[in-house]
Amino acid sequence: MNTLKRTKAVLCLALALTSFGAIGSGSAHAAGKVSILLDGYPLPFPAQPTVVKGTTLVPFRAISEALGVAVNWDSKTKTITATKYSSGASKKVILTLGSKNATVNGQKVAVALAPQTINGTTMIPLSFFSQQFGASVKWDGSTSTVSIVSPREKLYTLAFYAQGAFSEASLIPDFNAIGFGWSRIDDQSNFTTTGKDFWWPKPAGDTTPEKLVTDAAAAGTSPYLLVYSGDAKGELTKLAEDKTTRKQALTQMVDTAIQKQFKGILLDLEGLGLTGNPQTVQASYNNLVKEAADAAHAAGLKLSLALPPLNGSYHGYDYKRLGELADELIIMAYAYTNEKLPQPADRVDKAVQLALKEAPKDKLVLGVNLYSENENTVNTKVGLAKRYGLKGVAFWRLGLGKQAVWDKLNQTITLKNN
Repeated sequence: MNTLKRTKAVLCLALALTSFGAIGSGSAHAAGKVSILLDGYPLPFPAQPTVVKGTTLVPFRAISEALGVAVNWDSKTKTITATKYSSGASKKVILTLGSKNATVNGQKVAVALAPQTINGTTMIPLSFFSQQFGASVKWDGSTSTVSIVSPREKLYTLAFYAQGAFSEASLIPDFNAIGFGWSRIDDQSNFTTTGKDFWWPKPAGDTTPEKLVTDAAAAGTSPYLLVYSGDAKGELTKLAEDKTTRKQALTQMVDTAIQKQFKGILLDLEGLGLTGNPQTVQASYNNLVKEAADAAHAAGLKLSLALPPLNGSYHGYDYKRLGELADELIIMAYAYTNEKLPQPADRVDKAVQLALKEAPKDKLVLGVNLYSENENTVNTKVGLAKRYGLKGVAFWRLGLGKQAVWDKLNQTITLKNN
């Protein structure tokens, strides 16, 4: 084939591929590597996002999963159907490969750039797709960074209520559940409501702790009896290993929960697995939780567990088995560094990913320390819970939240009564 004929053949092939939306990397004019931030934290993609004619394109399935959008690809019609249900309403967006026309709830809408295949990956316009589902998108040309803020979303929320939380007691009805931290396992491995740090509070005028519990339930907020323990003197180890001690403590927990009209028990039993054989420690704790779950469920109570993260220092917690036994697992993904400072988002992200390998996402609740986070970083932590489709978020604790933090939370999640 001579040079002129070869050139014509190449041009014809390129035009044919373009008409079907199959464009090679040479047609994508990327201004360097494009970075995508979702709620202030990098969003990885299986293929590199790229800029074509000023429009950022991203792999369609990855961005839809991150925004909680259900998608379906029809290879026959070359269409992407994306649907999201929120607050009783649904939105359906249909994009067609190679077409600059989309439909949104049946109405035709123009798209700046047609979805297309780049290096074997179906790519869609990021801004159009994100904004259709309520996200805001900003482009920083100086750093080639796209920043996405996920839409406000209704999530399951739990808040911890401990000594010093009364200043924000008025917020209790805004949450789906409250863990009242008024009991513990003492250094002799006994259940008590009169121990140090965690004890049954005295009435404040007409407000009694019993009234806080019953008022919460009346407002549709599930009150949990939180039981705390560390293992500084081996008290938790003894509780887990000694059958008689365990049975007595669990009986007292359930009796107290029933008597005080709680709807569940939240075990915050920390410190296992810093030393010793992890499998042995996990087996002992699994036995404790199995008996706790049986006793709680027989009494019509739910069982929630607050657990150290899997990438922390404590390795005595078998998330897989615990997820089978309990109604929910709270990942206490904090205390990695100085708790006066925001916790490292990459370690929180890793904690969530590890938990998801062991337990179903609809049982996982991401713990957020309000003492550590500020109005900028709290959105990133909550954003990770939304990104991975977790059951919800839990906040340590009422009484620690700054107004700016609560304002930001109200922008990113819909609390129960808002």
